[in-house]
Amino acid sequence: MKRTFSRKRYNRQTGIENIFKVFVKGQSTGGIILLICTIVAVISANYEGLGFISEFWERNLSISLGERVIDMPLVDWINDFLMVIFFFMVGLEIKREMVAGELSSLKQSLLPIGAAMGGMAVPALLYTVFNYGTETQSGWGIPMATDIAFALGILSLLGKRVPVSIKVFLTALAIADDLGAIVVLAIFYPSHSINPEMVIYAAAIITLLFVMNRMQIYNSAIYIISGFALWLFILWSGIHPTIAGVLLAMTIPARTPVNELKFFVRNKYLLNKFRENSQNRIKVISSPRQQEIIFSMHSNLHNITPLINKFEHQLNPLVTFIIMPLFALANAGVKIDLHTITGSIPPISAGIAAGLLIGKPVGIFLSSWILCKLKLAALPEGVKWKQIFSVGIIAGIGFTMSIFIDNLAFENKLLVDTGKASILITSLAASVLGLVAVYITSGLNKQNKTN
Repeated sequence: MKRTFSRKRYNRQTGIENIFKVFVKGQSTGGIILLICTIVAVISANYEGLGFISEFWERNLSISLGERVIDMPLVDWINDFLMVIFFFMVGLEIKREMVAGELSSLKQSLLPIGAAMGGMAVPALLYTVFNYGTETQSGWGIPMATDIAFALGILSLLGKRVPVSIKVFLTALAIADDLGAIVVLAIFYPSHSINPEMVIYAAAIITLLFVMNRMQIYNSAIYIISGFALWLFILWSGIHPTIAGVLLAMTIPARTPVNELKFFVRNKYLLNKFRENSQNRIKVISSPRQQEIIFSMHSNLHNITPLINKFEHQLNPLVTFIIMPLFALANAGVKIDLHTITGSIPPISAGIAAGLLIGKPVGIFLSSWILCKLKLAALPEGVKWKQIFSVGIIAGIGFTMSIFIDNLAFENKLLVDTGKASILITSLAASVLGLVAVYITSGLNKQNKTN
């Protein structure tokens, strides 16, 4: 009986691992590439011989759209246009988890959402304590975010030592964290004064997109064209344009028009026909009839794949290998002033360090503990409280969204650069401390060995 239970548990865990395997692997690879690009950006900002790299991002690029002209430096094209695609991917991940993932039910979602809320509120509060009444108090949103690529990249370094349930918890937490950061970004960090007329046009596009969803329109080109129009109206409205990516993602159909029963019956019929036309050989060139059957099965598989999955599959390499590295190269370059490092710690640096290094693990741990004590949620199977705190330290890696908000929070370039330097140093510290903490608290027990 004991052996049967162990086998079932193993199969369940293996299934979870398969679901997250591709996602975690992609995020881990992205984290490594981000790290390399960040190092290149910092070196180029501090070495005169590579100064042309930093200067390149300040070159202007203009595009005419009728009577309107969009004229921005390349760094703004990355932050205000390419990052829309990144936020679109984030929105797709959020919607997928809400429809059929860790956030799909109240019982499943309460722990990671509650942990994420605590992991956002406490860092923002600690930052405000250090910066209240100063010119940097508007940066309270900086330490709220968790960089999922770096966080999962750190966990991947420990391999099978880390239970799959920990990776699932961190993934769900980071996705819920992204949703909170997006709300903060939309409400508290507009790009300029609000234009009500453009907001109305944007609202009309969003309404149209939701209508297309309800009408079961699955043509990706229609959503892309409508999404581009949405981006333009939000860009001109004064709301930060990256919000367009999230709003567009929420309208992408997550279901498929193919009937599940018909799909099963049809493919079973095709498989039987394929066998009838085979010569019972292991290696053989398919006959013309078999080729027709293979094509029909491919079409069936393509049709039953939801549009949200197709977008994720197609855009993931673009975001991981092009957009995020470009963002790091254009934004992570900060000139390191030795006098600043050896002098007194400015409030912004103290707030960011306290928020990410202390606020994140404390907020995540306390909110999770309260939810479990109130019996509103339960710890994932095989996870201990010390592991929750350790994962909270890794969640203090706040690279992408933290730098993004830092760029919007201050107009003074010196403050922006100080914030960036603080984010980079604190995220590095969170990486090392979190790696050590997870290593210590996640021993190679029997459960991990079977994964």
